[in-house]
Amino acid sequence: MHKISSKYLTISEVEVLIDSGSHLILSDESKISTLQCRKYLDEKIASTEELIYGINTGFGSLCNTAISKEDLSQLQFNLVRSHACGMGEEVPQELVRIMLLLKILGLSKGHSGVQLETIERLIYFYNNNILPVVYKQGSLGASGDLAPLAHLSMPLFNEGEVYYQGKRVQSSELMPSLNLEPIILQSKEGLALLNGTQFMSAYALWSVLKTNKLLNAANRIAAISLDAYDGRIEPFSDNIHQVRKQRGQIAVARDFRVLLADSEMIKRPKVNVQDPYSFRCIPQVHGATSDALDYVCQIVENEVNAVTDNPTIFPDTDEIISAGNFHGQPLALAMDFLAIAAAELGSISERRTYKLISGTRELPAFLIAKSGLNSGYMIPHYTQASIVSQNKQLCMPASVDTIDSSNGQEDHVSMGANAATKLYQVVDNVEKILGIELMIGSQAMTFRAPLKTSNVLEKLLLKYRAVVPFTEEDVYMHPRMEVSKLFVRGMS
Repeated sequence: MHKISSKYLTISEVEVLIDSGSHLILSDESKISTLQCRKYLDEKIASTEELIYGINTGFGSLCNTAISKEDLSQLQFNLVRSHACGMGEEVPQELVRIMLLLKILGLSKGHSGVQLETIERLIYFYNNNILPVVYKQGSLGASGDLAPLAHLSMPLFNEGEVYYQGKRVQSSELMPSLNLEPIILQSKEGLALLNGTQFMSAYALWSVLKTNKLLNAANRIAAISLDAYDGRIEPFSDNIHQVRKQRGQIAVARDFRVLLADSEMIKRPKVNVQDPYSFRCIPQVHGATSDALDYVCQIVENEVNAVTDNPTIFPDTDEIISAGNFHGQPLALAMDFLAIAAAELGSISERRTYKLISGTRELPAFLIAKSGLNSGYMIPHYTQASIVSQNKQLCMPASVDTIDSSNGQEDHVSMGANAATKLYQVVDNVEKILGIELMIGSQAMTFRAPLKTSNVLEKLLLKYRAVVPFTEEDVYMHPRMEVSKLFVRGMS
């Protein structure tokens, strides 16, 4: 059980929360702040005729259109219904669950004016794995992730669709069977639910957690490839990296020295004076990705702990401020940056693969006996190169684009939602690329017998060989590639 409070959550703490499957419960502190904020808002509406954006006005360019007090609840229903305009592929269920978590965290800060009942219902959905059907396309990444969050919110009043116990069902059918009455949205609630960056943030959070794991896997896989290629350890010496002072490459080089400390291959005399960049510059390339990841983690961590709906309510200072915390620019820029950094892990991996199958350094061409009769690992490399190329195309920044919307009221947007879905694909692709390198690196290492790599890498290869065997002659490669990808996923 995890108690939701105002405590700042680190990325690591959120990761543990997600992976543990712990149920959520609101702390007394969060309940009190939620109730106080709602009470303040109700009293404010009752005591003033002043126009307050999204509370007693229309939305977007209709911000100066007054709404009567008796229509405030209907206004919020209409907002959610009218904004559920997503299209394209469905958001993966694991990311929808993260969206729910982040929306709960944001609303529970006591600055959104929602009912306690609304947050409790979202918590019920999270705890019982009731996952709304949400679509990838529709958000401009400013004014919040309006369309995706509308789909996330529809089941609150028993509309839209959800996944429950492995089935896709209509909310109107499921909720009555669970004795869940529709939430009657009060003033501001629809806007609080739809404004916010939880779609972008969920993708960003998933991507930083995944990239961190892939970076750790990439270091071990690259160490296998370095040894299999009969590479040199000198470029990983600490003094080389200390004189440049880049933290990421210092750490990566240290990891390689540890990983290869007792390797027979790395210690044997070398014929080649230098290795290609894809081996010699691993600390510089992997290290730069590590540094980029550190930066993006801080941006995402701040967003996880943020209040991003609009307007924002400050009962203690008697303020309701209409501003722009829903604008996704911090995330959009960070996700474009991370896409580039992650893609580089894949790009240098493909180059190492290319060298391993090139028929040099006493390794057979395409790492197969009787090459010519057998094609060996020629075409897995083609596949890897194709995926690397796709990543390069996906790394065109989304955040440099903007399209005017809402009759010019929303005249600069982040396109962070497109940055998010592109990043997701890039990170998923890197997992495939590394799976192919591991398959080829392990094949190359076998040709070095009886010499061995380090104990830690030999143990890793032994586990790998239990699911992906050595290739004696041409076989149906696709199943082995899929298993190798899954092995990489489980490495961290």
